[in-house]
Amino acid sequence: LKRRAKKDSLYQKFRQETSVIPFPCKFMKAVVAAAPPTAKRFTFGSSRLFALAQQLRLYKPPLFDEAEEMRAYEETARKLISQDGFQESMAPVRFRPKKAAVLICLFEGDDGDLRVILTKRSSTLSTHSGEVSLPGGKAEEHDKDDGITATREAEEEIGLDPPLVDVVAFLEPFPSQHLLRVIPVVGILWDKKAFNPTPNPAEVEAVFDAPLEMFLKDENRRSEEIEWMGKKHLIHFFDYKTGDKDYVIWGLTSRILIRAATVVYQRPPAFTEGKCKFKYSRM
Repeated sequence: LKRRAKKDSLYQKFRQETSVIPFPCKFMKAVVAAAPPTAKRFTFGSSRLFALAQQLRLYKPPLFDEAEEMRAYEETARKLISQDGFQESMAPVRFRPKKAAVLICLFEGDDGDLRVILTKRSSTLSTHSGEVSLPGGKAEEHDKDDGITATREAEEEIGLDPPLVDVVAFLEPFPSQHLLRVIPVVGILWDKKAFNPTPNPAEVEAVFDAPLEMFLKDENRRSEEIEWMGKKHLIHFFDYKTGDKDYVIWGLTSRILIRAATVVYQRPPAFTEGKCKFKYSRM
């Protein structure tokens, strides 16, 4: 009876702490048993993170028409070539965008909040220099999947050891202005203390983290409407200060994080998102 009472007490504690999906204790044991070694070192106090991982493993990105997406990429490629002063007919008939992946690495902060790892790109880079981004980059031929691409790039950029990251979900593809097809990969960092950031100075100037939920709040946020490729797009800018450093998170990175926060917290942002109107991809 004492054992039963203790089990019920733990379950009630889990129900009180968890804001995602309330699983019964027997199922939680199965989740813990299936977790990677780094996750198993966590105590029952991290039940929220276990529940979140299980929730994300069940996530299915929205379906989209791949053939239409490819046609739209080709149309955009022709417009870009035309803007550069060449004839649209010079664009390849069968254009295939290069693949890329970024890592949305989540962990529990000291206050129990969910946080995401971000980087400030080196000021010497030829594109997006000095901007805030998620770890990631272009896929290589030997990459077996997008998870491998994202974790490999994270290791190269900030020294994040891939075995520390438990990949739990893949979001829908996001188009970049450079015609990359970017797949956001969601991973759980079970043991934050095991990660000692070592930024590659050639690519990364700084590594920091921010609360994921901020990308759903209408605080420290502003937006601007810009025109690109003949269409108007709403761009969100999030101002974030940590220590004595000020960062601005915007563009593709903010779009991806708004979507990730929507999926994780299962609610829309408190502002008008202004879905991306890029014709070459369906979100």
